[in-house]
Amino acid sequence: MTHPYLTGAQHPRILAHRGLASALDVDSGCWENTAAAFAAAQAAGAEYIETDCQVTADGDVVLIHDPTLERLTGDPRPVSEVRTAELSRLFADHGGLMTVADALESFPDTRFNIDVKTLAAAEPIGALLAPHAHRVLLTSFSERYRRAALTSVMRAGASIRPATSGGRSTILTLRSLSSLRLSPARALRGIDAVQIPERHAGIRLLTPQLIRAAQRCGTEVHVWTVNDPEDMRRLVQAGADGIVTDRADLALQAL
Repeated sequence: MTHPYLTGAQHPRILAHRGLASALDVDSGCWENTAAAFAAAQAAGAEYIETDCQVTADGDVVLIHDPTLERLTGDPRPVSEVRTAELSRLFADHGGLMTVADALESFPDTRFNIDVKTLAAAEPIGALLAPHAHRVLLTSFSERYRRAALTSVMRAGASIRPATSGGRSTILTLRSLSSLRLSPARALRGIDAVQIPERHAGIRLLTPQLIRAAQRCGTEVHVWTVNDPEDMRRLVQAGADGIVTDRADLALQAL
């Protein structure tokens, strides 16, 4: 049965990668995964926003991709050692810091694709997502993090489990079995989507066999991160169910 996260929404899926900061005026100084970036994605018409979570020194689950502040601010400190209030001050002039709770409250009609970047987020995220499990997909490169987060949501009283996308080991198993024309049904049990790059380390991950094998098991295939409209159209024509993109505005026009 198709998860509510994937029903009643546009197909192919267009997932706004960390919002839509790249489409805003360069001089605005807007950062990814911020309130402004999410608002821009929503204004463009994106139904899905892809984002990432870390945990602060106060235990708050915040939407930041990197484990440190180095790339955004030049500060090498880990996010886990910075207080939430300080992060809010740092983000104030760059679009506004968002916690998971903030995002779900501020964008009640948006479907969120949340990448769990640290095991520390798995437990506290449960109570935050439990009332919203119908519009959330949980993913992680780490199967351990992903499963821990799903367990936490259900333990917090969710009426249904969130949608979920398989981690690295699931993707590799799917790629191997599909290339051998073997069914990946067991590996994809309970997996609503796989989200993969077209290529990784010189190896083509996205193949016609992989797409067919996943879809036969009721699992969607989303490709990241695709910013060229021609590539978007090509991948959808090849059978991809969704595109993760920095330019959701262009994707909505192209698809």
